Amino acid sequence: MKEVIKLIIWIVRIIAVLAGPLIGYYQVSRTTQGLMIGLLCSFIVILAEIIIHRIPLDTLIAAILGTILGLVGAKLLDYTVYLMDNPRIYELMKDYSLLIKVVFAYLGLVIAVQKKSELDLLDRDIFRRPQKKGQQELIVLDTSAIIDGRIADITSTKFLSGVLVIPRFILEELQTLADSGDAFKRNRARRGLDIIAQLQKEEGLNVKIVDKDYPELHDADAKLLQMAKELTAKVITTDFNLNKVGVLQGITVLNINDLSNALKPVYLPGETMPIFVVKEGKEHNQGVGYLDDGTMVVVEEGRKLLGKRHDVIVTSILQTSSGRMIFTKPLSDTDNGHHAK
Repeated sequence: MKEVIKLIIWIVRIIAVLAGPLIGYYQVSRTTQGLMIGLLCSFIVILAEIIIHRIPLDTLIAAILGTILGLVGAKLLDYTVYLMDNPRIYELMKDYSLLIKVVFAYLGLVIAVQKKSELDLLDRDIFRRPQKKGQQELIVLDTSAIIDGRIADITSTKFLSGVLVIPRFILEELQTLADSGDAFKRNRARRGLDIIAQLQKEEGLNVKIVDKDYPELHDADAKLLQMAKELTAKVITTDFNLNKVGVLQGITVLNINDLSNALKPVYLPGETMPIFVVKEGKEHNQGVGYLDDGTMVVVEEGRKLLGKRHDVIVTSILQTSSGRMIFTKPLSDTDNGHHAK
């Protein structure tokens, strides 16, 4: 289909190139000069068409509206001067009328194009001052949280409510990584883009891509925190450093890792649980198994249980910076009868 459209466009361009000199010959001058003028006009029209084709639609609309508003502003200024009933000023305005219109049109066009990225912030769901009762809260997604992928599972359970805001610069960062020569980074970034597509398809979930950018800030994390401040929004991340910096700046940060740790089942010394021993431990006669959340369970005297599921009793728990370890011992028949009572 795209090839057909391109073919049609090229046919129209060829017709324009052939028609230009003919129109110039019959409408301007029946000389070589008329042919050249017509040919030049044809090339100018085609060049304008190519340039306009490369301009995004939203930028084009903003430019047109800005130009119109600029001309309207110039006309209002002209009418205001007319109402002042001052012949000297009015004559001065008439002398420079064209220049004033050009200046106003230019200002309208440039301001509209430069400020169009902030239009998303005028959305009721996005731009807000003090939060009103019943208004949805805003949650800005960080690159690390998107690549991590667990955000999709959290939203699918309906535990997370509000508007998920994905800044355009985060999306561009993912797209840049997706084209990276590093296979690891490329695969993670593509996974992130798939997660965004999955979030957008999630029923009942409001996901917004915001074009707001901060050219004066070069770090993506700094931009993200600045946006969170402006929107009075929360931030979802798995980045420990971003978490700390956000808290220092008074921003509410939701760390998925903290949520994961908080949801791990709690086992106290003396409690029993079934565990599948998958490998030998570092110490003599130890066995090692894992809970569903990845918590390591060390089974004393568990080497003989390798490849088997067995009930164990918790003896102690060790909390480290890298996670939690549970130390247990096999539950004997005597212990089993005791716990059954």
